[in-house]
Amino acid sequence: MAYTLRVEEAAQFASSVPILDAMGVRVLEATAGHAVAELPPEPNVNHFGVTYAGSLYSVAEMLGGVLSLATFDLEGELAGFVPLVKESTIRFRRPALGVVRATASLSDAEVARVRADALATGKGEFVLEATLTDARGEVVASTIGTYQVRRLG
Repeated sequence: MAYTLRVEEAAQFASSVPILDAMGVRVLEATAGHAVAELPPEPNVNHFGVTYAGSLYSVAEMLGGVLSLATFDLEGELAGFVPLVKESTIRFRRPALGVVRATASLSDAEVARVRADALATGKGEFVLEATLTDARGEVVASTIGTYQVRRLG
């Protein structure tokens, strides 16, 4: 069953987390299996004049939640489930200047597997890779995170 979150709804997710809202994170795309967010340079510049490492990590990590909300029907088929991050690592490749774009995707097959696992066991786990690019289109960082959609209670 395909489920797609409207970008406006995904944007509400980012603004519902106070630190993401303060960082100016904007959700640009949120469709089944795909999420893109943008991080502005201000207020995310460090004392060296490049994007703060913690801001880069935050915009990448939150994609797991946005992608889960856009991909899995957490108000219908998977009502009572929430997206959680279990583990995440980041590899910084170069200093980031200007607007940073974070992108992550899951294949249709992986989405189907996670959904089936969640319905069968109460949790569906997946690994999500995110790529962060700067205003010049150069990769500045990448993350690998383990996430779950999990029934609470």
